Amino acid sequence: MTTKNEIIIKSPGRINLIGEHIDYNDGFVLPAAIDKCILLRLTINGHSNRCTVKSEGFTSVLIADLNNLAKGTEGWHNYVLGVIGELQKLTDKLSGFDCTIRSTVPVGSGVSSSAALACGLAFGLNELFKLGLTKWDLIKIGQRTEHDYVGTKCGIMDQFANIMGKEGHFMLLDCRSLEFQYVATELGDYRMLLLNTNVSHNLSDGEYNIRREQCEKGLDILVKRFNIDRTFRKVTSEMLLSIKTELGPVLFNRCAYVIEEIKRVQKAARELKNGNLESVGMLMYESHEGLAKKYEVSCDELDFLVEISKNEPELLGSRMMGGGFGGCTLNLIHKDAIDGFVKKAAQSYKKSFNINLTHFQTQPSEGTAMISNF
Repeated sequence: MTTKNEIIIKSPGRINLIGEHIDYNDGFVLPAAIDKCILLRLTINGHSNRCTVKSEGFTSVLIADLNNLAKGTEGWHNYVLGVIGELQKLTDKLSGFDCTIRSTVPVGSGVSSSAALACGLAFGLNELFKLGLTKWDLIKIGQRTEHDYVGTKCGIMDQFANIMGKEGHFMLLDCRSLEFQYVATELGDYRMLLLNTNVSHNLSDGEYNIRREQCEKGLDILVKRFNIDRTFRKVTSEMLLSIKTELGPVLFNRCAYVIEEIKRVQKAARELKNGNLESVGMLMYESHEGLAKKYEVSCDELDFLVEISKNEPELLGSRMMGGGFGGCTLNLIHKDAIDGFVKKAAQSYKKSFNINLTHFQTQPSEGTAMISNF
């Protein structure tokens, strides 16, 4: 039971059907909020500046002073402190609060538990203290928290999907203009199955930011060489091939992936609207190939799971999802084939890597919202 001094927030993770690493390259993405979520119980505690935040499953409790924010002692602390710090730049209405966090979002699986935490907290504090911020304000607070407090120079896709999610829909987001459209999704007898490698790589330790820097460097060369607007959308494959030597193999491959993936996302949105799931699946396989070979953000475990998926006739497409270097593969598979495929995949994966494979199904769901029960 909630009161005017207490609210409960449900903040979802997200999947991205196609378009990884494209949001920070001014491309298009096709994400959806999912039914795995973080719950946050937020209460005004009567103190002027003391905040207490605890997360079930973690032993440490974060105690923050609104008048003197300091760096946290655990990774999740900085998402909380970052949101508070960003809100304080916009308002003086915050006062002491308590927060309890419970999560069903698998951490490190590439479904953006970090955006769920940051955006859920921002959404909740906005409601609790009646700050009057818009959804886009909250989205950008979540992104700035990643940039300035955590150190991951992410794009805006995860935060956007978290706040704007709509049940039964993916969303085609133009990451340059921030215009978007909901894409009604009718999968029929097919399901979204995620296979978790249970291998994770902390993206804030460098590789994510390195990819972003490489793309910026490659784009700088292209803009100077062809005198075009500074966007990959103005770059053709012919332009890229003509300066392949100047770019060198690494920058060439990074840029090639971006250009190709922007086109794949737009095509995937059209095919999804038209119910052409076989075509969507083929585009998913092409996307993974680009991520593995040209963008080099996959790993042996992810590649293994995508490869064995090709032996399942009722599975239309598979690819790594998220920032990479671990996490999940996203699979578009017939509902009647799930149990058999998961059993075979788990056995093969255990034999090859001596790691237990886990899995879950999900579906496009509502974005962050207030609910009545914790």
